[in-house]
Amino acid sequence: MSLESLRAQILHWSSLPPDELRARREEALPTLSHLLHELSVGRLRAAEPCPDGSWQTHPWIKQGILLCFLLGRLRPYRIGAWRFTDVDTLSLRWFSPDERVRLVPGGSAVRSGAYIAPGVVCMPPMYINVGAYVDEGTMVDSHVLIGSCAQIGKRVHLSAGAQIGGVLEPPQARPVIVEDEAFIGANCGLFEGVLIRRRAVIAAGVQLTATTPVYDLVHERILTGTPDEPVEIPEAAVVIPGCRQIDSPFARTHGLGIATPVIVKYRTPQTDARTALETALRAML
Repeated sequence: MSLESLRAQILHWSSLPPDELRARREEALPTLSHLLHELSVGRLRAAEPCPDGSWQTHPWIKQGILLCFLLGRLRPYRIGAWRFTDVDTLSLRWFSPDERVRLVPGGSAVRSGAYIAPGVVCMPPMYINVGAYVDEGTMVDSHVLIGSCAQIGKRVHLSAGAQIGGVLEPPQARPVIVEDEAFIGANCGLFEGVLIRRRAVIAAGVQLTATTPVYDLVHERILTGTPDEPVEIPEAAVVIPGCRQIDSPFARTHGLGIATPVIVKYRTPQTDARTALETALRAML
């Protein structure tokens, strides 16, 4: 099935009333299986980079994923001693040695429709949801969540406890994007379509949403975003947790402030050396 044919089929099934769609479930399932396969092997992406550095979101792909949930029927699964229940349209992914993905045992799972490139290391426990794209050489550390349709670049380090938010609705919404060679510190949260440009460093504990103001001390500016145009962290920026005072009499009396991400510098060769934590772990790949 060609890309245009697949897109036309997804849009067709998405346009039907829910009752009619459910009645024709068996007709739609081959299209959904083909969509998930193309996502799993990386030929399709929910969002992809453009030559000018912008990102293009593909709403029809997210509409297809939503159809998987709508048409899925609960079924029991058993893998060894592990039992769980999930929809039959979105099973778990497995990897052969030829795919060169290290999925270390201990409670980790990758859902069908997620692409995991060669050289990716997944430490337990962690979870990668449908539609996500994780590119070559990335480290996914323990307790990391990569949400639906999130886009992770090459040689990214996602430190323990990092939460990369997912998005399916509205279909046109941009997913969270982390570009090549970025470093995401422990217990960070990236949500609502935040864009982390290549080589940026997000220090432990930083929380970013679409509308979080980010204070750039280097260039003396405030980076802002909206729900439609989420905030963007510049290339090579080093972002740490900060605090700004709340300007009201009550807040001043009680010494209250608001947590605020702050860009304190831009990456240098010395910063690069400190963030190259996983080189030895990847040597065997």
